[in-house]
Amino acid sequence: MQQDKHPDYHSVVFRDRAAGYAFLTRSTAASDQMIEWDDGRTYPVVDVEISSESHPFYTGKARTVDTEGRLARFEKRYGSGGQDRASGGGDTG
Repeated sequence: MQQDKHPDYHSVVFRDRAAGYAFLTRSTAASDQMIEWDDGRTYPVVDVEISSESHPFYTGKARTVDTEGRLARFEKRYGSGGQDRASGGGDTG
């Protein structure tokens, strides 16, 4: 087996800056920044924008889209004048 074909697979800390959460795992990701972990060793740290601690799907804070409410608000605000045009009841002038 050729040794130079496989990437360097090592321990890395991924840190979610928004949630203040970090976890240690193994990855091929590289980083110049280092962090001292709970076990006293120093590991490369990769900052991520979103993780399972801050993603709305995993935290249960996902917003549900109320499409029926949007349609009702639209019709209330602008009326349902679009149906008159489709039926030919408009000004042909």
